[in-house]
Amino acid sequence: MKFIDEAKIYVKAGDGGNGVASFRREKYIPLGGPDGGDGGRGGSVYLLADRNINTLVEYRYTRKFLAPRGENGRGADCYGAAGKDITLRVPVGTVVYDANSEAQLADLPRDGMKVLLAKGGKGGLGNLHFKSSVNRAPRQCTPGEAGEEFELRMELRVLADVGLLGLPNAGKSTFIRAVSAARPKVADYPFTTLHPNLGVVRVDENRSFVIADVPGLIAGAADGAGLGIRFLKHLQRTHVLLHLVDLAPFDPEADPLAEALAIVQELEKFDPTLAAKPRWLLLNKLDLIPEAERAGRVETFLSAYRAASGFSGPSFPIAAISGEGCREVCFRLMELLEKQPASDLPETDSSKTSSF
Repeated sequence: MKFIDEAKIYVKAGDGGNGVASFRREKYIPLGGPDGGDGGRGGSVYLLADRNINTLVEYRYTRKFLAPRGENGRGADCYGAAGKDITLRVPVGTVVYDANSEAQLADLPRDGMKVLLAKGGKGGLGNLHFKSSVNRAPRQCTPGEAGEEFELRMELRVLADVGLLGLPNAGKSTFIRAVSAARPKVADYPFTTLHPNLGVVRVDENRSFVIADVPGLIAGAADGAGLGIRFLKHLQRTHVLLHLVDLAPFDPEADPLAEALAIVQELEKFDPTLAAKPRWLLLNKLDLIPEAERAGRVETFLSAYRAASGFSGPSFPIAAISGEGCREVCFRLMELLEKQPASDLPETDSSKTSSF
């Protein structure tokens, strides 16, 4: 299935039905009085987070969602039927924005969360409500209210505990294959990863965490180079970022230090909050460096990187293709994640949320 993480839709709640002006007319009852019923309320539009859905592809081609209007009232005190509500199912982690103002309207980080997007209009009043001691034959009634309507932009942010960063061919997909059952494409050319991949890392029988691999960044990604930075939003819910650096690039003119610093700069351009997350360095492809040179090359890189960027986080030399050093990284990550609060996912406004 094609991975779609953004979509624009139009939603329109149903209008309320009109009230009616009617009078009771029966044999031997010449003055029956008003009996016009109210119109039914219009149908509302809800959004429901469903863990069985993992893409917004359904909303790429179907863009208009209109709830039915309420029925008009009728005589004999008959009220119009309410319009049927419609529920749009989206992946867990979907964020909804007003397409015009870019204001965030809803965030659904948990399975089963149900949010009201557009409220149906109230039904109009029949003339039954306007009778009084001085107005025994009212002929006025009110129309139904219009339902709410919005142009919306939906954005999917995958839910993961750990995110992978790095240049194309830094070994991110190889790493996620080494530590989880995920099997993203791996090849000897750049940009083999074209959409995010998730993997579950099981440290032991009862402990695990989710890791996300996104397409690689290059210098100038914030300006649209390569695949740009559109996939970085999938790392915004993570607790820690793993920055993979290729210490043995195939290009002899490549400078691992300059490339690592470029990734940090692109991260800061995209979102300073994301750049401020805990970040660990994974110095990859040790298997391509002669064993006698490994320690010296790692120390030289770390000294220069820390001096240039102020980095003070942990670093791990690894060889993802053989799994060397990966086990230690996973255990350290599990220790860090167990110290995190039980949940720091955003709460949705209770006035716009109902239980499912």
